[in-house]
Amino acid sequence: MNNKANKNETGITPHVLTIKSNLKVLDLLNIIINKKSLAILQWMKTLKDIQLDNIIIVGGYLTGLGIANLLKTQYNNITIVDIYPHLQELIDKFPINSIDMKINFSSNISLIKTGDCVIDTTGLGGLSLREVQLISPKVFIIEDPIAEENDSLLAEKNNITKRFEAVESQYKSILKTKGLNTKTSGTMTFTVDVLLKSINHALKKPGVLYGISELTFFEGLIFKEKNIQKFLDIVNSPAITISTLIPYELDDIIKIFLEKIHSTII
Repeated sequence: MNNKANKNETGITPHVLTIKSNLKVLDLLNIIINKKSLAILQWMKTLKDIQLDNIIIVGGYLTGLGIANLLKTQYNNITIVDIYPHLQELIDKFPINSIDMKINFSSNISLIKTGDCVIDTTGLGGLSLREVQLISPKVFIIEDPIAEENDSLLAEKNNITKRFEAVESQYKSILKTKGLNTKTSGTMTFTVDVLLKSINHALKKPGVLYGISELTFFEGLIFKEKNIQKFLDIVNSPAITISTLIPYELDDIIKIFLEKIHSTII
């Protein structure tokens, strides 16, 4: 995380300050990723009398690569499987808060049959029921894409329970992340919500003229433009910036909402 203090700048006039958070969008992503990854690792450490030689993580997006990176500190032979080959660049380049270790990558979805541990982070529209019925790993973990029960249509489309029940495993669990009353539990969903809530919180403070964030359709950069470097450049920007008459510590505001997010294994 970037702890270097940003120097306050004057705005249009010397009476107005432009203040940027020390925390970058990238820091928020990493903090949220780490919450999910730690929940999984801590649960896996409780499993008794089981050896895992081939861990397959399905989904090469942010949550999947974060889990892989943390598990690498405890387990060997971890492979991320994703149908989008260009995500290997994201996996190789994404700066994450862990030791630097090589993570295997493949676009061959049939590899899920070989894992003695399979972690499904694909969420809505991800692995099909037919695909999970073909596997029988020792350990199966699936991420629930729904954060709060606040959207009936999303709830109808969510087949996590069926996928969970279709897999025969010695140990099974569901990763659940919530805390901000978001609809989904996606890492990017939480990140954008933290940004928006932080700006709104800052706007209520005396002397604050306006606030902005480096907001864009991040997933469009990755999956439509397939421009990984552009995505990485943008998330390396300050999380929020305000124009204000009075200086404020923006990181403290952001942390209010980050601390509300929690991941559990159920």
